[in-house]
Amino acid sequence: MTQARSLVIAGPTAVGKSSLAHRLAQRVGGEIVSADSRQVYRGLDIGTAKPTEKERGEVRYHLLDRLDLGARCSAGRFFRWALNAITDIQSRGAPAIVVGGSTLYVHALVEGMPDVPPIPEELEGELLREARTPDGAARLFRELTAVDPEAAATLDPTKTHRLVRWVGVLRHTGRRPSEVWTDRPSALPLTCLVVLERPRPELYSRIEARVDQMMAEGLLDEAAGLAARSAEAKRTLEATIGYRELLPVLAGDRSLEEGIRLIKRNTRRYAKRQLTWYRRYDDALWLPAASTDLDDLLGGVAPWP
Repeated sequence: MTQARSLVIAGPTAVGKSSLAHRLAQRVGGEIVSADSRQVYRGLDIGTAKPTEKERGEVRYHLLDRLDLGARCSAGRFFRWALNAITDIQSRGAPAIVVGGSTLYVHALVEGMPDVPPIPEELEGELLREARTPDGAARLFRELTAVDPEAAATLDPTKTHRLVRWVGVLRHTGRRPSEVWTDRPSALPLTCLVVLERPRPELYSRIEARVDQMMAEGLLDEAAGLAARSAEAKRTLEATIGYRELLPVLAGDRSLEEGIRLIKRNTRRYAKRQLTWYRRYDDALWLPAASTDLDDLLGGVAPWP
């Protein structure tokens, strides 16, 4: 069997993938490419469990702090960034370790992404404003459905991110998004996908402990400072578990205890969705996080000695 050249460590939030990847990178002299859709934003530190300054001093990390709050980041954009980072790492003879739980980002690397043309910022802004108007998202969905029912059938019309993207492709290029989506380039070549897992009660206990630790480290103050920056920054917080639950707390409309309870609940639900998603990959190697160590990875999984 041909040996993989790249290793992707995925799994649900709080399973322990970041710690394992960090220790692996230290052992083999590797560099880490983050596949986390929230860690790409500057300022989202405590609530995303972003690597600390100490950890970044020990291992070189890529794709952290790339965007200001309010900027948009798609799986396609991540795919291009990640391929460039991995190519750069490997060109210097270092192992590249991808780690993260953002399902679409991992999917982009494992399965490839279509070469979707960029949408002009002016058009994207126009579509975003339209989507936020009463019945705006529904109108955009009807526009897409009339021309490309195949693409529309895969969307939730209340989720505007992909809706705006696909209507933008339609208006900008005149092509149906479902046609563009089939033009897939190669995925990350010869990738080994490792998915870490834990028994559900253990995973949920770790999630609750992590949320408590984040609160102790100052998550509420971090959310307050970020929310005060701009309306655009606040929109990113509203789309991010761990922050959106605290915004009503900051506004005086929700108790802190309730905000913490909702963070824990929503994080558990997110972890369940992540686990469901990763089961689609027949070639993924599922490993128990509690008993998997570096020797296990280096002995039979990782593509480097």
